[in-house]
Amino acid sequence: MRILMVCLGNICRSPIAEGVLRHKIKEQGLKWTVESAGTEYYHIGEPPHPFSQKVCIEHGIDISHLRANRFTVEDVARYDIIYAMAHDVYKEIQRIAGKHTKMHNVRYFLNELYEDCNGSVPDPYNGPEKEYTMVYKVIDKTCDAIIANNKKEIYV
Repeated sequence: MRILMVCLGNICRSPIAEGVLRHKIKEQGLKWTVESAGTEYYHIGEPPHPFSQKVCIEHGIDISHLRANRFTVEDVARYDIIYAMAHDVYKEIQRIAGKHTKMHNVRYFLNELYEDCNGSVPDPYNGPEKEYTMVYKVIDKTCDAIIANNKKEIYV
């Protein structure tokens, strides 16, 4: 299974989610791949935000090697599941994908934890370090739910 995590700039929420889910699937021996992207162009090629890296390192996860990528229309077909980290991100994925593209594999990230909530993971960008810690906790819990909710994929 191929999974893509998407936020705005791909330096805060989505690289944390990529790192956390990669770590968890490796621990469980799953044959899934996880990547991340942003709907905006302004951080392409940059590493994750220093606070994103710090909060992950504090939990034994190194995301320093990741670099920001931009979400493209081709990603809709390339990934089995695409997780939008927020409502504005979901809408931008729709815009980039185009009105004739089926969005069957695009989901709200938090819906894995809170069914049909269509909620947003808060964007900690330009916030204090404690906001990154709070976002990490939400992402960590949601990644556990992603694995639990998609266990059937293990045997496919």
